[in-house]
Amino acid sequence: MKIGVYVYGIAAVAYGITDLVWGEFDPSDQPLQAWGDHIPGAKIFAYIAAIWLVVAGAALLWRRSRRSAAASLTILYGIFVLFPLPRFYWGPHVHGHRAYVYFGVLGDVCQEIILFVAAVIIWKSLSGRDSLSQRAARLVRWTFGLCSIDFGLAHLTAVWTVVPMIPKWMPFGATFWAVLTGIAFVLAGVGIISGVLDVLAASLLGLMLLVFSALALGPLIFSFPHAHWTWGANAYNLTAVGAAWIIAEWLATRRQLVRNGQSARSVKPFLA
Repeated sequence: MKIGVYVYGIAAVAYGITDLVWGEFDPSDQPLQAWGDHIPGAKIFAYIAAIWLVVAGAALLWRRSRRSAAASLTILYGIFVLFPLPRFYWGPHVHGHRAYVYFGVLGDVCQEIILFVAAVIIWKSLSGRDSLSQRAARLVRWTFGLCSIDFGLAHLTAVWTVVPMIPKWMPFGATFWAVLTGIAFVLAGVGIISGVLDVLAASLLGLMLLVFSALALGPLIFSFPHAHWTWGANAYNLTAVGAAWIIAEWLATRRQLVRNGQSARSVKPFLA
């Protein structure tokens, strides 16, 4: 199944369109403002990045252009990883040295890292003999897994920030679901890192994020239709869904190659 790649590509297009419409980076998921309120050329940079997302996301949907599109997204999402870094200073400076502050800031960075990792996987999976080595594959697995664990710890140490996003009609109360999803993030990360039910863990992680879109983030568009962050949050979350499913299929493919006695570097995996 290549559904993860298609979701990832379509969501990148949607992500870029939101930035084009508002003429700025999404302040919630592309926090360039962490570097300052008046950055020279920020608006031009936002338009360039938005067009970049639209073109690369669309190119990702076609096999012939998929490798170059993935390489392009690797560069762009790599740049996005830099956006929230100043929050490691400003977060504790403003809110104090508390665990939830550090987990939250690290989560901001991890939000960009998982998109970067997914782009790397697509790019390298289409590079034949230059595909990921065992060491690089282990690094990818650990990076994605640790990011998922941090998302869970950010939920569990700051439950009060998650509760308002949970629909009031859901049974058992919002706190229950905030804690449950935090635990689910942690368990998914542990599964991906350890290799125990890792494919299932990554697949369910993507499904959980998709449920977030349907129940929590999607309705925000109707409540705040003119707010950039509501559209951006939905576009980002769908990109993260695609990233999780890309990881799941990549893990499944590598495992199948090992079972068949083949080298994971000798063939083109799931995107060939």
